[in-house]
Amino acid sequence: MEEINKLTEREELKTYFETGKYPTQIQFAELIDSLRHKADALSYRDIVNIANRLEALDSGYIEYSVIDVGDQKFSIVMSSEGAEDLVIELKNTSNGSEKLKIFGKVPFIFKTKEFPAEGLGINEYYHFTCSVDFLPFERLFGNNLPTIPDGLEFGTYNGVGFMCGINKYPMDQQINIVNTSIKFVNKTEEAIQYRAQAGIWTDIYRGRDIVTDHYDMWDNLYFYYKADLQKIDRNIECRVYNADNDQLLITASLLAGQDNKEVWGNGEAKQIRNIRIECDYQ
Repeated sequence: MEEINKLTEREELKTYFETGKYPTQIQFAELIDSLRHKADALSYRDIVNIANRLEALDSGYIEYSVIDVGDQKFSIVMSSEGAEDLVIELKNTSNGSEKLKIFGKVPFIFKTKEFPAEGLGINEYYHFTCSVDFLPFERLFGNNLPTIPDGLEFGTYNGVGFMCGINKYPMDQQINIVNTSIKFVNKTEEAIQYRAQAGIWTDIYRGRDIVTDHYDMWDNLYFYYKADLQKIDRNIECRVYNADNDQLLITASLLAGQDNKEVWGNGEAKQIRNIRIECDYQ
């Protein structure tokens, strides 16, 4: 493989043309022989070298399952620094799930692209669920619910695991969206993120204000936090308030000296439209 990729030295190329204005027939033949044509067959050694190099770039695989969606096709986008975006098409997997090898440098950021919403019955929805490095993401779409927009980020993959699924989700009644405004106030100097979760609706970790679009049938919000506090000696407390009346709803503690991951605030915010999260040193 080294021979294929090795560039011919400038001085070596000049020797092909050093006698007169044009190369001799022999010099020209030598030059052509020194180059590999794109149609040339690879040797066994070449193939092994290519396989070894791809193995070195192997970043694992993504797995997906698409069930009972007819001929509908969905697509997601995988992005990584210094590489072109890769569009991945998800279509019916009649035999369980499909696995796709991915190559490149982690992390990979995954976003939605095309999510058609045709082919549904009355009070029937499409259910999109993912686990990216064991962090969940979940949405319903179709019928009276809006489709998932292009460019919605749903996970960052660092090589731990990736599984997504799309299937039909029948309900006894129509589901509607409810919105809760969440204001995030970080009074510390640490990088703290939270994620909100409700029934069949889960968001990614964020460190900013958001407005949810969860569902009226499951109008209970739960909160999880993450923060790497290994280098500090002070705990941090994150409190969830009803922003309309300053009622304290939930409290969670992030421990000093630890890499806090998926720390659950023990409680719920039920049917609250305006929430404020405040994080400060204890």
